[in-house]
Amino acid sequence: MKMKYTVSLLLVALISSVAMAQVTSLRGDQEIGENNDVPKIKAVPKNQERMSLNYVNQPPMVPHAVDGYQVNQSNNACLQCHDVDVYRKTGAPRVSPTHYLDRDNKVLTDVAPRRYFCLQCHVPQIQGEPIVENDFVPAGKFGQ
Repeated sequence: MKMKYTVSLLLVALISSVAMAQVTSLRGDQEIGENNDVPKIKAVPKNQERMSLNYVNQPPMVPHAVDGYQVNQSNNACLQCHDVDVYRKTGAPRVSPTHYLDRDNKVLTDVAPRRYFCLQCHVPQIQGEPIVENDFVPAGKFGQ
């Protein structure tokens, strides 16, 4: 029994060392202590045209800067323009009706707590280079 345990441990160690040897990070060959050239964070334009969606049910991206927006338990700056009561006055897109449903699909009078923190899904858009090479192609008619 002891022999099987020892062989199993050696096998796990060998497999994990082989797996670790094949993994490369976004840092490239640099050690953690070395200084990296970090690309500058791109500034989000104040206002821009909305980007097309890339896949079904993708949360729309935010076409404006959100620096300084407070979204916390007591305040949601997004709703000042996008809430059902004000979107016509501001010209902003209205919050989706799905955001007013609880997990049992009951309609609520306010945005559902699970949909309240907008910036978890809706992120500012920027035209930037991909961090990692990929061959992503938008699904169907999306991205046109």
